[in-house]
Amino acid sequence: MMDFDPDTFGTLNADNYDALHDPGTTEESVALIAELAGQGRLLELAIGTGRMALPLKARGFDISGIEGSAAMVEKLREKPGGADIPVVIGDMADCAIDGTFDFAFLVFNTLFNLTSQADQVRCFRNVADRLAPGGAFLIETFVPDFTAYQGHQSLRTRKIGFKSLWFEATLHDPTRQVIEYQRVRITEQGVRLVPLVMRYAWPQEIDLMAELAGLQLEQRWGGWARELFTADSRMHVSLYRKAAG
Repeated sequence: MMDFDPDTFGTLNADNYDALHDPGTTEESVALIAELAGQGRLLELAIGTGRMALPLKARGFDISGIEGSAAMVEKLREKPGGADIPVVIGDMADCAIDGTFDFAFLVFNTLFNLTSQADQVRCFRNVADRLAPGGAFLIETFVPDFTAYQGHQSLRTRKIGFKSLWFEATLHDPTRQVIEYQRVRITEQGVRLVPLVMRYAWPQEIDLMAELAGLQLEQRWGGWARELFTADSRMHVSLYRKAAG
């Protein structure tokens, strides 16, 4: 398996992250988090360049972040208001941050950037330790789907231009629930390789991680607009709650 640490994703992607990684759901996700969080203190894991944090800060929330990549935080600091958000750089699975929080969140499949089950379990425990009694933790991830795979691998064209070609090759190891990606961008300037490793988990497995950390599933939706979660859902937004006392 390719060797990834908490800083690797930012090192590879920080320079063009905002241009190439917009899921198109920011407005809906910010609105739902703002509604669920109330007036509490917020913690974003993998705060990145501030896609979620900056609009929440603009709504008046007291928000802090944990981020594995200093390069991503530099991009956050360049944006209006970005210098005002406290961020601790470290591994979100065990990084300490001062104080307690009423609401924490981890979106855009980033839980799966932790490449082992043990790391994902530690992440839930780390969040639970930092939540106030009655606090909540919201995550967003895709639901694994391997219909496009043959022989545990796939090759997909992402973008074609007159002078460019982007495609993505993946290998799937079902014994470890790991997908290794290699995204290839061919342009007039040359070839750029942008690898990624993800360790996916099924919703029920994520529920067990939360339970081990003392968090209970409160809600699960099939999207940010509170769509019903069904067998056909390709993603889920799940809310976990810490006991009030």
